Amino acid sequence: MTAARGVALGALAVAVVVVAVILLRGGSEHTYELRFENAGQLVKDDDVQVGGRRVGSIKKIELTNDNQAQITIAVDNDFAPLHDGTTATIRATSLSGVANRYVALVPGPNSNRKLDDGDTLGTDKTTTPVDLDQLLNTLDPKTRKGLQRVIQGTATQYEGQGPNVQKAAKYFSPALSTSSRLVRELNRDSQTFQDFIVNSSRTVTAIASRRDDLTNLVSNANTTAKAIGDQNVALARALGLLPATLRQANTTFVNLRSTLDDLDVLVAASKPATKHLAKFFSQLRPLVRDARPTIHDLSLLIRRAGPNNDLVDLLRKAPTLESTARPVFAHSITALDKTTPVVKFIRPYTPDFVGWMRDFGQGASNYDANGHYARIQPIFNTFSFADNPTGGVLTPIPNSQRLTGLQSGQVKRCPGTASQVPQDNSAPFRDTDNSLDCDPSLIPPGP
Repeated sequence: MTAARGVALGALAVAVVVVAVILLRGGSEHTYELRFENAGQLVKDDDVQVGGRRVGSIKKIELTNDNQAQITIAVDNDFAPLHDGTTATIRATSLSGVANRYVALVPGPNSNRKLDDGDTLGTDKTTTPVDLDQLLNTLDPKTRKGLQRVIQGTATQYEGQGPNVQKAAKYFSPALSTSSRLVRELNRDSQTFQDFIVNSSRTVTAIASRRDDLTNLVSNANTTAKAIGDQNVALARALGLLPATLRQANTTFVNLRSTLDDLDVLVAASKPATKHLAKFFSQLRPLVRDARPTIHDLSLLIRRAGPNNDLVDLLRKAPTLESTARPVFAHSITALDKTTPVVKFIRPYTPDFVGWMRDFGQGASNYDANGHYARIQPIFNTFSFADNPTGGVLTPIPNSQRLTGLQSGQVKRCPGTASQVPQDNSAPFRDTDNSLDCDPSLIPPGP
């Protein structure tokens, strides 16, 4: 063996020894014990992280005598030793999965005492997550069933409404801003808000005593909501106009503050008058006593035992009445629209028509042995006799020509031209848009 080969073998042996020392030497990791109320779905070899970076792993999970979880972790030498004040929390890497937990460490200040290997962080320095199953297990079966129905109902409500929900999402931020402003206003007068909560509690208690009536109200409200849902196009249009309405309402509420300041003056001025209220109420007692039968009858009018005999039953039939009356109103509106031009044309002739009705008796004042009579001349204009060259046979006139002769000699006087023009020139009447089919030059002769 040459000297060069001997030096190479010696260097290789030294390198092997150095690598073995590095790999096999102790103290490359520091181990600590962590106490948790439960293991929180941790498994062996799960990460130990500091600031989102892996600094070690879980080596062992054991159960203590007092039924707590004791977790043994190993922290890399580059991030150890830990110091007093270090805390540990079990966290989840994502919302999906089961064994996806890790231990997050928040190291204590380096100025504190160093923790020795094997030191234990008690439950006062650790935090165990609350799993969703633990939360749900605290609910009784009836509450869990109600929660399931709420979730299922929400899914049904938003089914097929994705585009509309996306449009509504852009108004979520203004709603939060307005809600924050509302909360600040409530905090400014906490006593009034507390009184409101107390009075609301009393109201809810009173409503609970009439739960049967409330059930009927909810049922009718459900029917009403279904009817509103059928008008989703109109509702979407209304929601589109809602932001502008809310902005105007916000301005109104801001201006309301000055009104409330002025109202304080009114309240202060009204206080002297309230001292007479006691006397007024004492004098009001006979009226209240006499009004009891009326109130009783009113109560029977609103709610009476039996079917179809009170206002509650009437309100139940209101949806059916509305569905029946809707086409009737639509046809009535159409009829009124078509009647408007006719009424517009006839209205200026009202004095003439009233005068004709008034003077018709004078026009038929002739009488004989049988009484008063009037000469009338009915014109049918259905057949032609003179135009027939052979004569003696009635020839039918086509429908399109039956009014030709009548229209050629028809007098189209304007309203007010039944007599001479008055000195103030208020007649004949002419409308502003000249849509009235009449000839203003057709006036009786004379001064």
